[in-house]
Amino acid sequence: MNYEVVIGLEIHAQLKTVSKMFCGCNNNAEGKDPNSVTCPVCMGLPGTLPVPNKKALEFLYRFGRATGSTIAPEFHFERKQYFYPDLPKAYQITSQTSAPLIGGYLDFFVNGEMIRRTIEHTHIEEDAGKLTHSASGSLVDLNRAGTPLLEIVTNPVFTSPQEAKAFMQELRLILRYLDISDADMEKGHMRADGNISLRPVGQKELGRKCEVKNINSFNAMERALEYEIKRQTAILDEGGTVAQETRGWDEVKQATYSQRSKEVAHDYRYFPEPDIPPITQGKENGLDISGTLPELPAQKRERYLKEFGIERKDSDILVADPALASYFELATKRDTKNAQRINNLIVGEILSFCNEQGKTIQDISVTPERLVELIQNIDQGTISLKVGREVLAAMLTSGKKADEIISEQGLGQVSDTGELEKIISEIITANPGPVAEYKAGKEAVLAFFVGQVMKATRGQANPGVVNELLKKLL
Repeated sequence: MNYEVVIGLEIHAQLKTVSKMFCGCNNNAEGKDPNSVTCPVCMGLPGTLPVPNKKALEFLYRFGRATGSTIAPEFHFERKQYFYPDLPKAYQITSQTSAPLIGGYLDFFVNGEMIRRTIEHTHIEEDAGKLTHSASGSLVDLNRAGTPLLEIVTNPVFTSPQEAKAFMQELRLILRYLDISDADMEKGHMRADGNISLRPVGQKELGRKCEVKNINSFNAMERALEYEIKRQTAILDEGGTVAQETRGWDEVKQATYSQRSKEVAHDYRYFPEPDIPPITQGKENGLDISGTLPELPAQKRERYLKEFGIERKDSDILVADPALASYFELATKRDTKNAQRINNLIVGEILSFCNEQGKTIQDISVTPERLVELIQNIDQGTISLKVGREVLAAMLTSGKKADEIISEQGLGQVSDTGELEKIISEIITANPGPVAEYKAGKEAVLAFFVGQVMKATRGQANPGVVNELLKKLL
């Protein structure tokens, strides 16, 4: 039987505020000793009172505006009850049943086609701590407890693992451009749960879903969902019933495994958080969200195409890193007519160097200003484009400016007509056969002579001058 794949995502993104969601603890515990960035509030000690982080709420609303969500005029926090060793209060403060952001969407590319997928709601909550399991037991680290999280819950709208992966990649970019999350999956800044079900083609009712929890890379998300499609297909083909459950992903075995039966909402016994009043957005309470949003990835790609003629393949590379996009734009502000050449050198020589050396665009010594200086030398005919690429490679390794390298290595183009006429005359004299062919009307032979001149001048002859002199002397 043929089945339709239906996937929904629940994505958690840590917000990069200075302090945690409901206390003043440092929100950056990276590299710090376990349980060293905690206080009575995030450890859930009796008698403590949570105070919402204003900056986290501003980040929440900024995300809502960027995704076209409806912003609720008011929402309240609530307690989500469950017992787990890394949740010290035995409940999580969340806003899931009173979501501050309703709806929304992302536009993104899959296989060259732009598609739109919708968000059901987005809420804000605190993170739990972290468990480390071993054969001898489990260890609890509460440094992460209380970290502010956005939870983005999509509608069940994805029809393939590839769509789900592409959505998450675009979401990560938006979070970074908004400057509200680093969204680094390898560091746990962004995690995803995938809800997947199968149904016979043409059936409207959704099949029984399984949730694959806490996937921490884009490729793992794609592989886990692909595995689930095969597993559930085999069960249904044999006449079985897919159990509604929560499953984990085993990276070593490349397979999902059962963790527990799937909870339903009433298992959590939600009730309003009594220590936090309802949250309203507006100038009267200091939560003014009317500021200008930054240019988002989709807008930037479109502008690069219209303004500079940069095709999507290259614009995807530039836009994928906000720092790289900024580098490109600083260079094009200095030299608007050479945007395509700037793009070619960035996605070619510069990124190749960065990848080989394990560097980022922020680590290199070739600033946008220095790159433009190099391109101006090419434009003015001081060096050829081929030599320009060699100079750029030397700039990247030495840290020197283009002019210094050109001068030190004697790379400037030879444009002196007297010197070039002498070289060309000698080449013509030494090649009577090709000369006769050219005079007989075989103009393609001119390329042979250009090559000989370039060889004699070590590629430093000005091509335009060479062509003119060759035609004159032949």
